[in-house]
Amino acid sequence: MDRRYMELALKLAARARGRTSPNPMVGAVVVKDNRIVGLGYHARAGTPHAEVLALAEAGNEARGATLYVTLEPCCHHGRTGPCTEAVIAAGVARAVIAMGDPNPLVSGGGIRRLKEAGVEVITGVMEDEALEMNEVFVKYITAGLPFVTAKAAMSLDGKIATRSGKSKWITGPEARAHVHCLRDRHDAIMAGIGTVLADNPSLTTRLASGGGRDPARIILDSTARIPLGSIVLSQRSEAPTIVAATAGAPAERLEALREAGAEVLVVNEGPRVDLAELMKILGSREITSLLVEGGAGVHGSAFAAEIVDKVVWFIAPKIIGGQEAPGPVGGRGAGELSGAAELERVKVSRLGADFCIEGYLKYRGGC
Repeated sequence: MDRRYMELALKLAARARGRTSPNPMVGAVVVKDNRIVGLGYHARAGTPHAEVLALAEAGNEARGATLYVTLEPCCHHGRTGPCTEAVIAAGVARAVIAMGDPNPLVSGGGIRRLKEAGVEVITGVMEDEALEMNEVFVKYITAGLPFVTAKAAMSLDGKIATRSGKSKWITGPEARAHVHCLRDRHDAIMAGIGTVLADNPSLTTRLASGGGRDPARIILDSTARIPLGSIVLSQRSEAPTIVAATAGAPAERLEALREAGAEVLVVNEGPRVDLAELMKILGSREITSLLVEGGAGVHGSAFAAEIVDKVVWFIAPKIIGGQEAPGPVGGRGAGELSGAAELERVKVSRLGADFCIEGYLKYRGGC
């Protein structure tokens, strides 16, 4: 029974996927005498938390009821008040919590406060599912860094373009639509100057159903070569375009980019943008999730710097062939197989004619 109601709480939390940053996704269900009397989920930062909404809907029925919540209730004052006090004031008799809050300001304190007030607390129900749902929040709140997902689309023989550079389209419409869903869920998207020069992409979100949210666009451009007429600089979008350069970039080019509406980050001395340092800067700006959609060079640098947490790899049942046709990951690569970056918790799914492989990086010496 506990699992049944927690599943519902997780589904509620998922309604706000990609909208709660820098907060976690949280869902809550209030049950009285095996009847659902209150539902709630956290919609975005600064709005009421899931528990408060569910308890408000339950009203007097919350007294003596069970609260199911996907994350430990907060016990501190942030943008909103502590949820533990709302739970206690409502007279909840039992709280079933999927996972503890990794936020150092909470981390066990919410559970302890509920127990001290006489609330029976059960933890760990569907914990793995809750952890995966909030993997972005967990990394951000514990490390201060964005959760990084590398995305690539390639042929069966590992090519991302033909020898002449043609890449539209390797994958089918279903896979491409899924990429826009990924963009919609991320705070930022990162590509390299090579991709901008070759494809002049928009790097925006275009959902089949319409709407969607554009991620901030981050262009790795050490020497500020990006043409001022590039779509990423001229298009209408609420999300900013950020050019990450080095101190070696000409000052006049940096100023021209600012005048064109871009934000410029001078990350380090050079010769290339230090990705580890860039991640710290993005984390300080509350960018909690980053989708890497670069070419071989950007992916190679990202894996070498070990900033990637997860991969989403699309594989089309096509064979392009040719030694000159590029692959998805450049750089020097591993000298020995023992130095390859391995995946764990791998999932394989089908999107139209294409396959999608998702997994988490388990580094063994890097690439």
